[in-house]
Amino acid sequence: MDTITLGDVEITRVVEVAPRGLPRGFIFPDVAPEHWRAHESWLAPEFLDPAADEIRTMIQTWLLRSEGRTILIDTGIGNDRERPGMPAFHHLHTNYLGELAAAGVRPEDVDLVICTHVHGDHVGWNTSWADGEWRPTFPNAEYLLPRVDFDYWNPENGHRTRSGPRMTNVFEDSIAPVHRAGQAVLWEGDHYDVDARLRVEPAAGHTPGSSVVRLRSGTDRAVFVGDLMHSPLQIVEPDACPCFDEDESRARVSRRRVLGEAADEGALLIPAHFPGASAAEVRRDGERFAVKEWAAWR
Repeated sequence: MDTITLGDVEITRVVEVAPRGLPRGFIFPDVAPEHWRAHESWLAPEFLDPAADEIRTMIQTWLLRSEGRTILIDTGIGNDRERPGMPAFHHLHTNYLGELAAAGVRPEDVDLVICTHVHGDHVGWNTSWADGEWRPTFPNAEYLLPRVDFDYWNPENGHRTRSGPRMTNVFEDSIAPVHRAGQAVLWEGDHYDVDARLRVEPAAGHTPGSSVVRLRSGTDRAVFVGDLMHSPLQIVEPDACPCFDEDESRARVSRRRVLGEAADEGALLIPAHFPGASAAEVRRDGERFAVKEWAAWR
């Protein structure tokens, strides 16, 4: 298990789907190939496969132990889902709970699940199929969800969304059941304090309710940014947007703001889908940013 300790908080990476390649032109249709070629020397091979013209990505979640509580940031894709709009997620079956067990955590041990946003690869293990219905996977946990996303993706509200078919069944099988069970906490406003070391803050754009989780413990700082970035290219080219962003203009503003704050306070930037070292310290580079140092896990 990849683990790092920042202040009094232990962070463990829990992998659901190992690194794989996805078509660059599909994920970033509006980013010109020359932007990738300009940074190929350090993006390849970990984050970019130039020969296959693919970016490399993975599905992982973050297990935190803070103030005596066991906390998950995001829950991946989940098993046995009907995902007609996302073939890679359709009827997927992984050993995610086994990986969690290898980290010493049973479902009943989880105290809090923080969903950075409502997308199918971040909320899937919120629930599991049991006795003919979807039930909360973590029976003793509260599920912290941004109210804005809850309302936006709720089919009853009839919103027309950019993601469209990709979100088919996600709310129904991964969000509604935890709400019905009384385990959902719908947060709103400019922040939500999880404890003295962890705070959730809005970073809208990828979805209307996209959020980041800030860690401040002792002199250590980190920020879990969810899908604010899908490739390290977006550190050096922060205006680059993937096809998954609901509102690209707001996503660019959020990305630049969070990158600037991370650079200024020396925070470890921890995105959801970077393979390899997965997390990095960043520094300002004029109007852009650059990788200062990649994380060292043990």
